[in-house]
Amino acid sequence: MDFSLFYFADDGEAAGDRYRLLMEGARFADEHGFAAVWTPERHFHRFGGLFPNPAVTAAAVAATTSRVKVRAGSVVLPLHHPVRVAEEWAVIDNLSRGRAGLALASGWNPQDFLLAPEAYADRRQRTVAAVDTLRRLWRGDPYEAETPLKVYPPPVQSDIPLWLTSSGNVETFEAAGRAGTGLLTNLLTHDMDSLSDKVVKYRRAFADSGRDGRGHVVLMLHACLGDNLPAVEDLVREPLRRYLMSALDLNLRSAGPSASAATPGRQSARERAESWARTTFAPAAVDSAYLRYLTTDGLFGSVSDALAVVDRARRADVDEIACLIDFGIPAEAALHGLNYLDELRAAAQAEHRITKINL
Repeated sequence: MDFSLFYFADDGEAAGDRYRLLMEGARFADEHGFAAVWTPERHFHRFGGLFPNPAVTAAAVAATTSRVKVRAGSVVLPLHHPVRVAEEWAVIDNLSRGRAGLALASGWNPQDFLLAPEAYADRRQRTVAAVDTLRRLWRGDPYEAETPLKVYPPPVQSDIPLWLTSSGNVETFEAAGRAGTGLLTNLLTHDMDSLSDKVVKYRRAFADSGRDGRGHVVLMLHACLGDNLPAVEDLVREPLRRYLMSALDLNLRSAGPSASAATPGRQSARERAESWARTTFAPAAVDSAYLRYLTTDGLFGSVSDALAVVDRARRADVDEIACLIDFGIPAEAALHGLNYLDELRAAAQAEHRITKINL
């Protein structure tokens, strides 16, 4: 089981310190045996808004590290021309001397598609179709336009490491397998038991793709470890709740256009729905998500508490756990918590080696 660091911050840091956790965390990961550092693509909202372009943050990580993989988690592919994506990540592959990789997401928030409004309707098809295009561009094949074009600079790696991102849709799991890519997921809309069933389908589809190996499943989990669960809960209670509320706010804002327009002095149907959700649904939803992440679907508490979650992920046939560490706790506390995550990484990998020897 590999461990990596994952970033998806709700912007709560003071100006000038916003990327401290990213940069210092990346250096820690580089020095302590973590597999990768993942940064996302988000637009027009404080939830994730520190990361409007993962190529920019990946370039910064590449320049300050020497070993750890530098990955996008994820590029929202329909917002970009695949040639542009290949160009940017070829640069990162050179800056990192062959450590670049990227997950591709289809996107879901209509606001993001201000950047490419024509791509929203068929965004999922565009994402899957881009896999082959990116692979061909990466290996130096020309892009067939009116005048065939090649991407420069040539990347260091002969093949581009790719994942497809899914929040739980089994069709995306199977699409990733058929495309011969890795799979990046989380526990936002499903639990570990249902994840296990979907991974089986992903592995089966990957085997049918004809590519070597079994694929690669990455599970993102919120993470904060310490001496014990009560001490950790005191630290994360308010930041994690605010983070989950911000995520819910983004979902509400990304709802489709209102069914009826507002008249002067009156709320539209959408405004009434949002008002109801924030006052009635939101607190209950946040409470439920908070308890689930804290107790079963996140890495919280002591190293021994987290090992039980890691064991469940291993039984679900997960290859890598991406630890989301930037959900609003102070940077100093998050950086201190990396020492416990490193203990977890070492303990989980040692346990796995012992199990293999006994088998």
